[in-house]
Amino acid sequence: MKTIRRLLPGLVFGLLLGALTAASFGFTVLLWIAAVWSLVTGPTGHWVLSVIYVATAVAAPLPLLWCVHGLSTLQRDRLGRMSGVLIEPPPTKRSWRAVGTWRQLAYHLATATLVLPVLPRTDEAMARRLLGPSQAEALALRVESLARSRADVVAATDAERRRIERDLHDGTQQRLLSLAMNLGMARAALVDAPDPARTAIEQAHDEATLALTELREFVRGLHPAVLDDRGLDAALSGIVARSPLPVTLRVDVPARCAPSIEAIAYFVVSEGLANVVRHAEATKVEVVVERAGDRLRVAVTDDGRGGAVIASERLPAGSGGSGLRGLGQRAAAVDGTLTVTSPPGGPTSVVVELPCE
Repeated sequence: MKTIRRLLPGLVFGLLLGALTAASFGFTVLLWIAAVWSLVTGPTGHWVLSVIYVATAVAAPLPLLWCVHGLSTLQRDRLGRMSGVLIEPPPTKRSWRAVGTWRQLAYHLATATLVLPVLPRTDEAMARRLLGPSQAEALALRVESLARSRADVVAATDAERRRIERDLHDGTQQRLLSLAMNLGMARAALVDAPDPARTAIEQAHDEATLALTELREFVRGLHPAVLDDRGLDAALSGIVARSPLPVTLRVDVPARCAPSIEAIAYFVVSEGLANVVRHAEATKVEVVVERAGDRLRVAVTDDGRGGAVIASERLPAGSGGSGLRGLGQRAAAVDGTLTVTSPPGGPTSVVVELPCE
Protein backbone atom coordinates (compact mmCIF):
# COMPACT_ATOMS: atom_id res chain seq x y z
CA MET A 1 0.00 0.00 0.00
CA LYS A 2 2.83 2.39 0.81
CA THR A 3 4.35 1.77 -2.61
CA ILE A 4 1.02 2.40 -4.31
CA ARG A 5 0.48 5.63 -2.37
CA ARG A 6 4.01 6.74 -3.27
CA LEU A 7 3.55 6.04 -6.98
CA LEU A 8 -0.04 7.30 -7.23
CA PRO A 9 0.72 11.06 -7.66
CA GLY A 10 3.24 10.37 -10.40
CA LEU A 11 0.83 7.95 -12.07
CA VAL A 12 -2.02 10.47 -12.03
CA PHE A 13 0.20 13.28 -13.29
CA GLY A 14 1.57 11.01 -16.00
CA LEU A 15 -1.95 10.07 -17.13
CA LEU A 16 -2.94 13.74 -17.22
CA LEU A 17 0.11 14.61 -19.30
CA GLY A 18 -0.65 11.70 -21.59
CA ALA A 19 -4.19 12.98 -22.05
CA LEU A 20 -2.88 16.50 -22.66
CA THR A 21 -0.45 15.12 -25.23
CA ALA A 22 -3.17 13.20 -27.04
CA ALA A 23 -5.46 16.24 -27.07
CA SER A 24 -2.74 18.64 -28.26
CA PHE A 25 -1.42 16.38 -30.97
CA GLY A 26 -4.89 15.26 -32.02
CA PHE A 27 -6.24 18.79 -32.34
CA THR A 28 -3.19 20.04 -34.25
CA VAL A 29 -3.11 17.07 -36.62
CA LEU A 30 -6.86 17.23 -37.28
CA LEU A 31 -6.62 20.97 -37.93
CA TRP A 32 -3.79 20.42 -40.40
CA ILE A 33 -5.60 17.55 -42.15
CA ALA A 34 -8.75 19.66 -42.43
CA ALA A 35 -6.82 22.56 -43.97
CA VAL A 36 -5.00 20.34 -46.45
CA TRP A 37 -8.19 18.49 -47.35
CA SER A 38 -9.98 21.78 -48.00
CA LEU A 39 -7.18 22.87 -50.31
CA VAL A 40 -7.16 19.54 -52.16
CA THR A 41 -10.91 19.39 -52.69
CA GLY A 42 -11.06 23.06 -53.57
CA PRO A 43 -11.93 25.82 -51.11
CA THR A 44 -15.43 27.29 -51.25
CA GLY A 45 -16.73 30.56 -49.99
CA HIS A 46 -14.81 33.79 -49.51
CA TRP A 47 -11.19 34.03 -50.67
CA VAL A 48 -10.16 34.73 -47.07
CA LEU A 49 -10.93 31.08 -46.30
CA SER A 50 -8.34 30.01 -48.88
CA VAL A 51 -5.74 32.19 -47.18
CA ILE A 52 -6.65 30.70 -43.81
CA TYR A 53 -6.37 27.16 -45.17
CA VAL A 54 -2.94 27.84 -46.68
CA ALA A 55 -1.67 29.55 -43.51
CA THR A 56 -2.97 26.67 -41.37
CA ALA A 57 -1.41 24.02 -43.59
CA VAL A 58 1.96 25.80 -43.53
CA ALA A 59 2.01 26.92 -39.91
CA ALA A 60 0.41 23.94 -38.18
CA PRO A 61 3.76 22.07 -37.71
CA LEU A 62 5.14 25.04 -35.75
CA PRO A 63 2.76 24.80 -32.75
CA LEU A 64 3.18 21.03 -32.89
CA LEU A 65 6.95 21.53 -32.59
CA TRP A 66 6.38 23.82 -29.62
CA CYS A 67 4.10 21.21 -28.06
CA VAL A 68 6.76 18.50 -28.46
CA HIS A 69 9.44 20.46 -26.60
CA GLY A 70 7.03 21.95 -24.08
CA LEU A 71 5.63 18.55 -23.18
CA SER A 72 9.17 17.16 -22.96
CA THR A 73 9.97 19.77 -20.34
CA LEU A 74 6.85 18.85 -18.37
CA GLN A 75 7.63 15.13 -18.57
CA ARG A 76 11.23 15.61 -17.40
CA ASP A 77 9.98 17.77 -14.54
CA ARG A 78 7.38 15.11 -13.65
CA LEU A 79 9.96 12.33 -13.53
CA GLY A 80 12.33 14.47 -11.49
CA ARG A 81 9.73 15.50 -8.91
CA MET A 82 7.74 12.28 -8.66
CA SER A 83 10.36 9.57 -9.25
CA GLY A 84 13.67 11.30 -8.61
CA VAL A 85 14.78 10.57 -12.19
CA LEU A 86 16.86 13.51 -13.39
CA ILE A 87 17.08 13.78 -17.18
CA GLU A 88 19.15 16.49 -18.83
CA PRO A 89 17.50 18.12 -21.86
CA PRO A 90 19.18 17.27 -25.17
CA PRO A 91 21.27 20.05 -26.73
CA THR A 92 19.15 20.16 -29.87
CA LYS A 93 17.52 23.10 -31.60
CA ARG A 94 13.76 23.32 -31.94
CA SER A 95 13.65 22.04 -35.49
CA TRP A 96 11.96 19.15 -37.23
CA ARG A 97 15.34 18.32 -38.76
CA ALA A 98 16.82 17.60 -35.31
CA VAL A 99 16.96 13.92 -34.41
CA GLY A 100 16.20 14.78 -30.79
CA THR A 101 12.86 16.28 -31.79
CA TRP A 102 11.75 13.01 -33.40
CA ARG A 103 12.90 11.01 -30.38
CA GLN A 104 10.82 13.22 -28.11
CA LEU A 105 7.85 12.94 -30.48
CA ALA A 106 8.11 9.14 -30.28
CA TYR A 107 7.96 9.29 -26.48
CA HIS A 108 4.90 11.53 -26.50
CA LEU A 109 3.09 9.33 -29.01
CA ALA A 110 3.75 6.40 -26.69
CA THR A 111 2.47 8.25 -23.61
CA ALA A 112 -0.58 9.47 -25.55
CA THR A 113 -1.79 5.85 -25.63
CA LEU A 114 -2.28 6.09 -21.81
CA VAL A 115 -0.41 2.75 -21.37
CA LEU A 116 3.18 3.73 -20.81
CA PRO A 117 2.60 6.03 -17.73
CA VAL A 118 1.17 3.07 -15.76
CA LEU A 119 4.44 1.12 -16.15
CA PRO A 120 6.93 3.21 -14.14
CA ARG A 121 10.08 1.24 -15.00
CA THR A 122 9.29 1.20 -18.71
CA ASP A 123 8.33 4.86 -18.56
CA GLU A 124 11.63 5.83 -16.92
CA ALA A 125 13.69 3.75 -19.35
CA MET A 126 11.99 5.25 -22.40
CA ALA A 127 12.21 8.76 -20.97
CA ARG A 128 15.95 8.42 -20.39
CA ARG A 129 16.44 7.18 -23.93
CA LEU A 130 14.05 9.49 -25.79
CA LEU A 131 13.79 12.68 -23.73
CA GLY A 132 17.45 12.96 -22.77
CA PRO A 133 20.57 13.48 -24.90
CA SER A 134 21.81 10.65 -27.08
CA GLN A 135 25.22 9.11 -26.43
CA ALA A 136 26.81 11.39 -29.03
CA GLU A 137 25.06 14.45 -27.56
CA ALA A 138 26.01 13.45 -24.01
CA LEU A 139 29.62 13.07 -25.11
CA ALA A 140 29.50 16.47 -26.82
CA LEU A 141 28.08 18.03 -23.65
CA ARG A 142 30.82 16.38 -21.59
CA VAL A 143 33.52 17.65 -23.94
CA GLU A 144 32.03 21.15 -23.82
CA SER A 145 31.89 21.03 -20.03
CA LEU A 146 35.50 19.87 -19.80
CA ALA A 147 36.58 22.57 -22.24
CA ARG A 148 34.88 25.22 -20.11
CA SER A 149 36.44 23.79 -16.95
CA ARG A 150 39.87 23.76 -18.56
CA ALA A 151 39.47 27.36 -19.72
CA ASP A 152 38.42 28.36 -16.20
CA VAL A 153 41.45 26.59 -14.72
CA VAL A 154 43.81 28.31 -17.18
CA ALA A 155 42.26 31.70 -16.45
CA ALA A 156 42.38 31.12 -12.70
CA THR A 157 46.00 29.99 -12.86
CA ASP A 158 46.96 33.03 -14.91
CA ALA A 159 45.14 35.33 -12.48
CA GLU A 160 46.88 33.67 -9.52
CA ARG A 161 50.23 34.09 -11.26
CA ARG A 162 49.49 37.77 -11.77
CA ARG A 163 48.56 38.14 -8.10
CA ILE A 164 51.78 36.46 -6.94
CA GLU A 165 53.82 38.63 -9.29
CA ARG A 166 52.13 41.77 -8.01
CA ASP A 167 52.57 40.80 -4.35
CA LEU A 168 56.24 39.95 -4.86
CA HIS A 169 56.89 43.10 -6.87
CA ASP A 170 55.08 45.48 -4.53
CA GLY A 171 55.93 43.76 -1.25
CA THR A 172 58.86 41.37 -0.94
CA GLN A 173 60.92 42.93 -3.72
CA GLN A 174 60.53 46.42 -2.28
CA ARG A 175 61.53 45.30 1.22
CA LEU A 176 64.53 43.43 -0.14
CA LEU A 177 65.52 46.50 -2.18
CA SER A 178 65.31 48.66 0.94
CA LEU A 179 67.46 46.15 2.84
CA ALA A 180 70.08 46.11 0.07
CA MET A 181 70.17 49.92 -0.01
CA ASN A 182 70.58 50.18 3.76
CA LEU A 183 73.38 47.61 3.74
CA GLY A 184 75.03 49.47 0.85
CA MET A 185 74.93 52.75 2.77
CA ALA A 186 76.27 51.03 5.88
CA ARG A 187 79.02 49.45 3.80
CA ALA A 188 80.03 52.85 2.45
CA ALA A 189 79.78 54.67 5.79
CA LEU A 190 81.40 52.16 8.14
CA VAL A 191 84.80 52.07 6.46
CA ASP A 192 86.51 52.43 9.85
CA ALA A 193 84.62 49.56 11.45
CA PRO A 194 86.53 46.47 12.62
CA ASP A 195 87.36 44.01 9.89
CA PRO A 196 84.96 41.26 11.08
CA ALA A 197 82.02 43.71 11.19
CA ARG A 198 82.90 45.25 7.82
CA THR A 199 83.29 41.81 6.26
CA ALA A 200 79.91 40.72 7.61
CA ILE A 201 78.25 43.87 6.24
CA GLU A 202 79.88 43.39 2.84
CA GLN A 203 78.76 39.77 2.65
CA ALA A 204 75.23 40.66 3.73
CA HIS A 205 75.10 43.41 1.10
CA ASP A 206 76.32 41.08 -1.64
CA GLU A 207 73.83 38.37 -0.64
CA ALA A 208 70.97 40.87 -0.54
CA THR A 209 71.92 42.20 -3.98
CA LEU A 210 72.13 38.68 -5.40
CA ALA A 211 68.79 37.70 -3.83
CA LEU A 212 67.20 40.84 -5.28
CA THR A 213 68.51 39.96 -8.74
CA GLU A 214 67.21 36.39 -8.50
CA LEU A 215 63.84 37.60 -7.23
CA ARG A 216 63.53 40.01 -10.15
CA GLU A 217 64.22 37.20 -12.60
CA PHE A 218 61.69 35.01 -10.83
CA VAL A 219 59.04 37.74 -10.94
CA ARG A 220 59.65 38.31 -14.65
CA GLY A 221 59.24 34.59 -15.25
CA LEU A 222 55.88 34.56 -13.47
CA HIS A 223 54.17 37.32 -15.39
CA PRO A 224 55.95 40.58 -16.23
CA ALA A 225 53.93 43.72 -15.68
CA VAL A 226 55.12 45.10 -19.03
CA LEU A 227 53.24 42.27 -20.77
CA ASP A 228 49.92 43.65 -19.52
CA ASP A 229 50.87 47.27 -20.08
CA ARG A 230 52.62 47.21 -23.46
CA GLY A 231 52.08 43.77 -24.97
CA LEU A 232 54.23 40.97 -26.30
CA ASP A 233 56.69 43.08 -28.29
CA ALA A 234 57.89 45.04 -25.28
CA ALA A 235 57.86 42.04 -22.94
CA LEU A 236 59.84 39.83 -25.33
CA SER A 237 62.29 42.63 -26.01
CA GLY A 238 63.17 42.49 -22.31
CA ILE A 239 63.88 38.74 -22.53
CA VAL A 240 66.04 39.20 -25.62
CA ALA A 241 68.02 42.00 -24.01
CA ARG A 242 68.94 39.78 -21.07
CA SER A 243 69.90 36.75 -23.18
CA PRO A 244 73.62 35.83 -23.22
CA LEU A 245 73.27 34.85 -26.91
CA PRO A 246 72.59 37.14 -29.90
CA VAL A 247 68.85 36.97 -30.52
CA THR A 248 66.95 38.33 -33.52
CA LEU A 249 63.37 39.19 -32.54
CA ARG A 250 60.47 39.83 -34.91
CA VAL A 251 56.98 40.43 -33.53
CA ASP A 252 54.10 40.94 -35.96
CA VAL A 253 50.91 40.99 -33.87
CA PRO A 254 48.59 43.76 -35.14
CA ALA A 255 45.84 42.94 -32.63
CA ARG A 256 46.47 41.68 -29.11
CA CYS A 257 45.39 38.20 -28.06
CA ALA A 258 43.74 37.13 -24.82
CA PRO A 259 45.93 37.76 -21.73
CA SER A 260 46.28 34.05 -20.96
CA ILE A 261 47.45 33.39 -24.55
CA GLU A 262 50.02 36.20 -24.35
CA ALA A 263 51.26 34.78 -21.05
CA ILE A 264 51.79 31.36 -22.65
CA ALA A 265 53.57 32.91 -25.64
CA TYR A 266 55.85 34.79 -23.26
CA PHE A 267 56.59 31.60 -21.34
CA VAL A 268 57.33 29.72 -24.58
CA VAL A 269 59.94 32.28 -25.64
CA SER A 270 61.43 32.54 -22.15
CA GLU A 271 61.69 28.77 -21.69
CA GLY A 272 62.79 28.26 -25.30
CA LEU A 273 65.70 30.67 -24.95
CA ALA A 274 66.65 29.10 -21.60
CA ASN A 275 66.73 25.66 -23.23
CA VAL A 276 68.95 26.95 -26.04
CA VAL A 277 71.41 28.48 -23.59
CA ARG A 278 71.54 25.33 -21.44
CA HIS A 279 71.62 22.59 -24.06
CA ALA A 280 71.96 23.70 -27.68
CA GLU A 281 75.56 25.04 -27.81
CA ALA A 282 74.22 27.63 -30.26
CA THR A 283 75.78 30.90 -31.42
CA LYS A 284 72.58 32.74 -32.40
CA VAL A 285 68.81 32.47 -32.02
CA GLU A 286 65.86 33.79 -33.99
CA VAL A 287 62.47 34.42 -32.39
CA VAL A 288 59.43 35.09 -34.58
CA VAL A 289 55.99 35.84 -33.16
CA GLU A 290 53.22 36.50 -35.65
CA ARG A 291 49.45 36.46 -35.76
CA ALA A 292 47.59 34.99 -38.71
CA GLY A 293 43.83 35.30 -38.35
CA ASP A 294 42.80 33.79 -35.03
CA ARG A 295 46.08 31.91 -34.49
CA LEU A 296 49.28 33.09 -32.81
CA ARG A 297 52.48 31.42 -34.03
CA VAL A 298 55.62 31.48 -31.87
CA ALA A 299 58.85 30.09 -33.36
CA VAL A 300 62.25 29.83 -31.63
CA THR A 301 65.05 28.70 -33.96
CA ASP A 302 68.72 28.18 -33.06
CA ASP A 303 71.85 27.04 -34.93
CA GLY A 304 72.92 24.60 -32.21
CA ARG A 305 73.79 20.92 -32.29
CA GLY A 306 70.20 19.69 -32.69
CA GLY A 307 68.87 16.38 -31.45
CA ALA A 308 66.23 17.93 -29.18
CA VAL A 309 63.37 15.60 -28.22
CA ILE A 310 60.21 15.90 -26.19
CA ALA A 311 60.45 13.78 -23.04
CA SER A 312 57.93 10.99 -22.58
CA GLU A 313 55.36 11.48 -19.82
CA ARG A 314 56.64 8.28 -18.19
CA LEU A 315 60.11 9.77 -17.69
CA PRO A 316 60.96 11.82 -14.60
CA ALA A 317 60.66 15.59 -14.79
CA GLY A 318 64.41 16.14 -14.69
CA SER A 319 65.12 13.97 -17.73
CA GLY A 320 66.11 15.37 -21.12
CA GLY A 321 63.34 17.09 -23.02
CA SER A 322 61.20 17.81 -19.97
CA GLY A 323 61.37 21.54 -20.78
CA LEU A 324 59.88 20.92 -24.21
CA ARG A 325 57.26 18.67 -22.64
CA GLY A 326 56.30 21.56 -20.36
CA LEU A 327 55.91 23.83 -23.41
CA GLY A 328 53.69 21.22 -25.04
CA GLN A 329 51.55 20.95 -21.92
CA ARG A 330 51.16 24.72 -21.73
CA ALA A 331 50.10 24.86 -25.38
CA ALA A 332 47.73 21.89 -25.10
CA ALA A 333 45.97 23.54 -22.15
CA VAL A 334 44.47 26.08 -24.57
CA ASP A 335 44.10 23.79 -27.61
CA GLY A 336 47.46 24.84 -28.98
CA THR A 337 50.09 22.69 -30.69
CA LEU A 338 53.84 22.19 -30.30
CA THR A 339 56.10 21.13 -33.17
CA VAL A 340 59.80 20.41 -32.69
CA THR A 341 62.16 19.98 -35.66
CA SER A 342 65.69 19.17 -34.52
CA PRO A 343 67.82 16.91 -36.76
CA PRO A 344 71.28 15.92 -35.47
CA GLY A 345 73.63 18.79 -36.20
CA GLY A 346 70.81 21.32 -36.14
CA PRO A 347 69.19 23.67 -36.63
CA THR A 348 66.45 23.30 -34.04
CA SER A 349 63.05 24.91 -34.50
CA VAL A 350 60.41 24.95 -31.77
CA VAL A 351 57.05 26.17 -33.06
CA VAL A 352 53.97 26.72 -30.91
CA GLU A 353 50.62 27.70 -32.39
CA LEU A 354 47.94 29.08 -30.07
CA PRO A 355 44.35 30.24 -30.53
CA CYS A 356 44.18 33.97 -29.97
CA GLU A 357 40.94 33.79 -27.95
